[in-house]
Amino acid sequence: MRIIDARVRLPQHLRETATYNAPFRQTEQYDRVLGLTGKMNEGTLPGLLAAMDAEGIDRAVMHAESEGGESAEALNEALVKVVAEHPGRFSGIGTVDLYPPRPTRAARQVAAAAAQGLLGVAVQPAFFGLDIDDRALYPMYSRAEELGLVVAVHTGITYSRMHPIRHERPELLDQVACDFPDLRLIACHAGWPWATEFCAVARRHPTVYLEFGGLAPKYVSRPGTGWDTVFGMMSTVLRGQVLYGSDWPVMEPSRALAEWRESGLPEPALEALFADNAARLFGLERSLCERS
Repeated sequence: MRIIDARVRLPQHLRETATYNAPFRQTEQYDRVLGLTGKMNEGTLPGLLAAMDAEGIDRAVMHAESEGGESAEALNEALVKVVAEHPGRFSGIGTVDLYPPRPTRAARQVAAAAAQGLLGVAVQPAFFGLDIDDRALYPMYSRAEELGLVVAVHTGITYSRMHPIRHERPELLDQVACDFPDLRLIACHAGWPWATEFCAVARRHPTVYLEFGGLAPKYVSRPGTGWDTVFGMMSTVLRGQVLYGSDWPVMEPSRALAEWRESGLPEPALEALFADNAARLFGLERSLCERS
């Protein structure tokens, strides 16, 4: 079964600041729940490639997302270099600067990402005090729609105690999907605790995909965790709109893939989750055929 990891992070050692460092109130719960700081500082590109090889992962989509304090241009340049050096293994999702919010600059950065061969941009509005549908983001969405790029948006809970989760509620993504009906949107982390509502958004908009990076699949498949509606629809009406992602180094692919395989999803749903949907969304069908 082919596998595309729709979400891995640009390794920290390839960024301008080689050591991950963020305010304590932003990282304390991330570190308690996910061990984020240690994983970010220990994850390396050779380690990621080894993990992909061990699990038979054909390709990974690497995100140059930022939670603040990093230059979008520098992140995108580092990402483009990784893609150029490993053209058969990685595709790239860049980012834009959200602070201070400058709509024209963000739109220009989207155009620059397209010119660099990146597939889209990833943003985390809550970390910058912005709603998903903030008007400052609309030029970015508009330019991405015009250029046929994907926009990956952090949705649902963050563990930062500095940034309220109200900025990333499902109705805000729904508004963006209504205003930009041809824009392909990824709801990163699939929007828990509003999982049912994000299912409704995806059901309304075929352009919206739910991605499960950084999550333990065993909880997505466990009744009573708040994921019941999502899991039920993954093999039915939303089978074509879900994406496997590890969010490496937050979640090791070996664990995520094993838990998905043990989740009880039927094989056609696993095939859609693991590769088919990502291949279609990111235009990777040809590259997969060439590797087969």
